[in-house]
Amino acid sequence: MPDAMRTTLTIDDDLAGILQRMAHQQGHSFKEVVNDLLRAGIAVSEGAAPKRLPIRVIGKPLGLKPGYDPDKLNQLVDDLEVEEFLRKQGTV
Repeated sequence: MPDAMRTTLTIDDDLAGILQRMAHQQGHSFKEVVNDLLRAGIAVSEGAAPKRLPIRVIGKPLGLKPGYDPDKLNQLVDDLEVEEFLRKQGTV
C-alpha cells in the first residue's frame, strides 16, 4: 500500500450510514470502502472506467418438499392458476 495521509473528513450522517453498511456487507473496513469509492469517483471524473466491486451472492436452500422440481416451479404455478380458473368457472 502506498504511503497513507491521515486526515479528518466530515461525512454527512446519511452517507456515513451507507458506507458503514457497505463495509459490513463486503467484509471490508470503513477506510477501504471510502478509499475504493473515492478511487472509483476520481476515475469516472477523469474518464476512466470505474473499478467494479465484486458481487457476493449467498445462496440459501429453498426448502422444497420431495417431489418438487425447482426447475419446473413456473409450470406448477401455471397448473395451479388453471385449476383455480376452472374451479371459479364451476367446471371442476
